[in-house]
Amino acid sequence: MAKRVFEVWKGSNKFFLGGRLIFGPDARSLLVTLLLIIVPIIIFCVFVGRHLRHKFSSYNAGYAILVVAIVFTIYVLVLLLFTSARDPGIVPRNSHPPEEEFRYDTSASAEIGGRQTPSLQFPRTKEVMVNGIPVRVKYCDTCMLYRPPRCSHCSICNNCVERFDHHCPWVGQCIGLRNYRYFFLFVSSSTLLCVYVFAMSALYIKFLMDDYQGTVWKAMKESPASVILMAYCFISLWFVGGLTGFHLYLISTNQTTYENFRYRADNRINVYDRGCMNNFLEVLCTSIKPSRNNFRACVQEEVQRPHLPTTREIETEDVGEDRRMKVEDDQELGGDLLKISQRHNIEDIEADLRSRGSDVPHHNFSEADSGLGSDRRPPTVHSETRHSSWGRRSGSWDIAPEVLGMNSNVTESRSYATPKEV
Repeated sequence: MAKRVFEVWKGSNKFFLGGRLIFGPDARSLLVTLLLIIVPIIIFCVFVGRHLRHKFSSYNAGYAILVVAIVFTIYVLVLLLFTSARDPGIVPRNSHPPEEEFRYDTSASAEIGGRQTPSLQFPRTKEVMVNGIPVRVKYCDTCMLYRPPRCSHCSICNNCVERFDHHCPWVGQCIGLRNYRYFFLFVSSSTLLCVYVFAMSALYIKFLMDDYQGTVWKAMKESPASVILMAYCFISLWFVGGLTGFHLYLISTNQTTYENFRYRADNRINVYDRGCMNNFLEVLCTSIKPSRNNFRACVQEEVQRPHLPTTREIETEDVGEDRRMKVEDDQELGGDLLKISQRHNIEDIEADLRSRGSDVPHHNFSEADSGLGSDRRPPTVHSETRHSSWGRRSGSWDIAPEVLGMNSNVTESRSYATPKEV
């Protein structure tokens, strides 16, 4: 059975419901965010909103306080789900580098074994035009592609994300082209929800002061839950409220968090700024591009492409060729040594026969002399084993029986094989 894309995904994402939902590797932090939203709302509805419904007798306005709190909370949770459970704009990675960008540079060639080998060069950056201004984009070694403008590689999710803003641990997902709008709406809506709960809790304290005709301290003792909620919302406003203001500034200038922190000191020209109004329309009103990944699709086997040798492979091949040439030279040298050794063996045999001429019959000496002859033809030599009895690895050779058969009493002291009788 063919596997699906999300099952073999090389990023660090986590998938649920058969690849329909995609989260970052730190998706567990999303549970903390849910608790920080749901628990205060439950406390508000039980200890504050339930009592406020009796303070507005006309048109059941008191019930509206509870309904607004519950509906607004559901809206915030839906925005949180859209932010953290969808593709933020992941650029599909390549299975091989773009071959059209490879080139051989002969000027920067590497000298190996006395030969010049052209090295394989690969440009790390290239320029693209954005609104008539050249913008340099970088090559991603992990995804094996040139990142589009405003794209960056998230080290946490291990993906290249279009219009990368930042990786938010509170939502457990990267913030990019396809979920930035929902992220901004989530943060701004959370800010409004904090303001609403803070205001309703303060209003309930005011009603308690009027009922008991007492001071603020007496009212706070009557409803400690209101005090806790006011303190919690006040602290939360410093975070979500400040984040909302910061992203309002980013949207108005058409920047991302990544660009603002990285290029703020460079005084670069913002080539994406189209004016405050157009920038807001681009972020909040334009249609969201469809995902470039179909995580539920079946994985298709890729056709094997011809392999381009790299500089290291070329060096290895040249070294291997030099090694083969050395082996061939050693074999030729071994053949020369064999011929020299054969010639020395013949001369040793002839000298030994002459020195023992008194003990050898004349006809046998004549046969040996005629066998060697004036033309000095070498005897037949058989190369069998490579282990020498002298402890050397120069090889061993057997002298042909027809030579040794010239005299059964003659034995070469350095022969490697026992002569056979003819």
